[in-house]
Order: sequence, then structure tokens, then C-alpha cells
Amino acid sequence: MRERMKEIVDTSYKLLINKINKGSIKVDNEAGFQLQFAYILKHLGQLYEYSNDEKFSVELEKNIQLRTNSIKSGTNKAKIDIFLKLEDKNTLFKCAIELKYFKEKNHREPNNRYDVFRDISNLEKYKSEGIDMCYFIIGTNHKHYVIQEKYSDDTKDFDFRDRVEYTKGKKLSYKTENPYGEDIILNNSYEFKWDKFDNLYFLKLEV
Repeated sequence: MRERMKEIVDTSYKLLINKINKGSIKVDNEAGFQLQFAYILKHLGQLYEYSNDEKFSVELEKNIQLRTNSIKSGTNKAKIDIFLKLEDKNTLFKCAIELKYFKEKNHREPNNRYDVFRDISNLEKYKSEGIDMCYFIIGTNHKHYVIQEKYSDDTKDFDFRDRVEYTKGKKLSYKTENPYGEDIILNNSYEFKWDKFDNLYFLKLEV
């Protein structure tokens, strides 16, 4: 089921970003990004139900309870943007997806960059608590996140530009008088590889 779930997410992502780029899907905000992706996932995922006792399902804003507090909510409660299940009478395979969609006109910097790493941290927690597969996906029309020459010294830790690598265990800190959030340390290493179009950029990261 792992390979099927991966195919569902990877193929749905490719369909989504190409349809947005070509204009057959219009996305103006994060909610629209979430809904359009969920629609594609649902219809494609059902094609991967190979037998009568298999079922693929999509749930938005799924509430879950964690064993320990998350950095995002500060509690042991969390809400997953898109939650997928592929199951039969013997097996249940679960996948969590967190999404971001940043518009240039809503330039909320540098806090947007912090929020990306906070989502990745949450996904690592989900995976450690029984969710089989996790993804972080972002879309933007702002090259600031993708090919910006550099960031300020105070917030340069929060960097997911194209081809940048994060090494597990590295502490990410706001070096400002009033930090937006607490330090973040991720458990795994990552390389950020963006899909780039003329004025749109997308990133899919498996956590």
C-alpha cells in the first residue's frame, strides 16, 4: 500500500501544479489550493482501489490527538490539512499532508518561512506517532522563497530556497529581540527542490 499511496500523492501533485500553471485550475489562496488538491486526490485515489474490500478516503482538517504537545498548537491536539487512508480488511495505511500557499501581495515575512519549518516539525511528529507517510507541499507566485539572493542575518536560518539543504539536528532560531516563535530542530535532513514555471513555484517534500 505504501507504493500505491506514494503514486497517488505524486501523480496528484503533478496534475495539480500543471493544471494551475496552464490555467485550468484557479487558485487564489490556501483554502482553494487545499480543496483543488483534495478533489484530485479523491478521484485518482479511488482508481487505486484494486479489490472490492479496499477503500481510499480523503478527509480535510482532520483532528488528531498526540502523545506530546506540538510546536504548532502548543497542545497535544493537531489538525491535519489533508488526511488520506488506503485500507482493506487487514491493513490501514495513513498519509498526512500539510499545505501552504503564499501570494506575493500578502508578503508576511519572515514569519511565513518560520511557519514552513513548523509544519515540517509537526509532520515529523505525526510520523513518529503512527502516521505512515507525510508530505509538506507549498505553492507560491513569490520568488522570494525560491531564488532570493539572501535573507537577513536575523532570520536566515529559515531557508528552504531551491537546492538548499537542511541537516538534521541543526537549530533554527529567530535572532531578533522578540522572536516570532521558539527554536526549531528537525529530526531528518532535507533538500528542497522546487518545480518552477514562469511565475509560479511549487515544492513537494516527503517527510
